[in-house]
Amino acid sequence: MHPAKSVIFFTTASGAGYGLFIALVFAINLGIIGPNPNIILLASVGSFLLVTLGLLSSTLHLGHPERAWRALSQWRSSWLSREGILAILTYGPAILYIYGLLYLSESDGWVAVMGWISALMCLLTVYATSMIYRTLKPIQAWSNKYTMPVYLLMSLTSGLIILNFLFSVYGEPLGIISFATLIGLLVTEIIKLLYWRFIDTSLGTSDLGTATGLGDMGVVTPLEKPHTEDNYLLKEMGFKIARRHSRKLRNLFLSLWIFSTALIAIPYFFTVHNLGLISLAALILASIATIIERWLFFAEAKHTVALYYNG
Repeated sequence: MHPAKSVIFFTTASGAGYGLFIALVFAINLGIIGPNPNIILLASVGSFLLVTLGLLSSTLHLGHPERAWRALSQWRSSWLSREGILAILTYGPAILYIYGLLYLSESDGWVAVMGWISALMCLLTVYATSMIYRTLKPIQAWSNKYTMPVYLLMSLTSGLIILNFLFSVYGEPLGIISFATLIGLLVTEIIKLLYWRFIDTSLGTSDLGTATGLGDMGVVTPLEKPHTEDNYLLKEMGFKIARRHSRKLRNLFLSLWIFSTALIAIPYFFTVHNLGLISLAALILASIATIIERWLFFAEAKHTVALYYNG
């Protein structure tokens, strides 16, 4: 599939924003962080900006962005519609939660309830985004059991890395947040490796024989090329990436991800004086790795229609 820049930015930015807000809610409601207005303000503003900019960028991939609102009416059958509705509804409890924390200086009672509701809404929104791709059966690289866990883990881990950076800057004890970030990085890497193993070894359920219904008569091959030049289907559904380039990008993702993990683990083994700088480096490396991962997620996916083009 053609890796559109707007969709890559949407899935990475909004995923990190939702993950950051979920991490913030857990950190506050479970008492991991005290009433630090600086972290609360920066984390909430950062989350809102990432989510909002990501959602706005997603409309750029539409032929008529001004009609995007119509997609919301198909919530009974469309995960895209459900994602849009959940994203909009999430703003309500999230704003009330931040209002209670910053302006009322409260974190218990109805404020805590709003926090849990908004965290759940964030999680459901990311889940809906993953299901947009998980339910596309013609694309086997997406329609598998790994797609949804990868989306959720990338979102939560991205948010934890950002919160870990904010903790280190303002001198909050890293403890559980740092540990949770390390676990998120390690589990995400394992799931991603399993995902790549699946798409590399899976033969697929369709070929020219099943697609034409002539498979019982023997091997089906096209008599002539179906086209003389590139067309829309080839550009959007049959995007090709050389196998050697795919391997290099996978290795680059893994290298950056591992370096980010190592940087966050440094305080467990050494006395660190520039913890904020180290956490920032880990955040930058992980962000670049996430963009590479998401680009590959689209570039390595192949629509069944490519069979007709010898794809």
